[in-house]
Amino acid sequence: MATADNWKNASSIYDFTVKDIKGNEVSLEKYKGHVCIIVNVASKCGLTATNYKELAELHDKYHESKGLRILAFPCNQFGGQEPGSSEDIVCFAMKNNANFDLFEKVDVNGDNASPLWKYLKSKQGGTLGNFIKWNFTKFVIDKNGQPVERHGPTDEPLKFEKNLEKYW
Repeated sequence: MATADNWKNASSIYDFTVKDIKGNEVSLEKYKGHVCIIVNVASKCGLTATNYKELAELHDKYHESKGLRILAFPCNQFGGQEPGSSEDIVCFAMKNNANFDLFEKVDVNGDNASPLWKYLKSKQGGTLGNFIKWNFTKFVIDKNGQPVERHGPTDEPLKFEKNLEKYW
């Protein structure tokens, strides 16, 4: 499994184990054979309403029919916009009909960034640098666990819905 020290040796997201919102370890091998969207979320961001709504729509539309999985990682690195506890985050997601998988709050940039997020950034670099610019950066992962697309914070999820079709 990829760790803080050896994330560069990972061959796919399946090499990572992360903690879910309740603190349980989850091997991302669980998502083998599924198209995934991995996203850093925040509950108090100007982009929250649209992103939560549209991610929930994609989840509801494709979870059963196509096996889409959405992995949401709360992050408080951008303007302190995810200040709540895990319980607060779960309550917020429930109020927003977000039935996708929630994980423990992580850092996505800096020395303490999650190894998974370091890997994602290395495989799908961004404009003006690989760092995550803000909340709601979205990575599309194919059925083989490979990051194949990166969408910025202002890219609304339904705008790249058609792109997902080539990965089913």
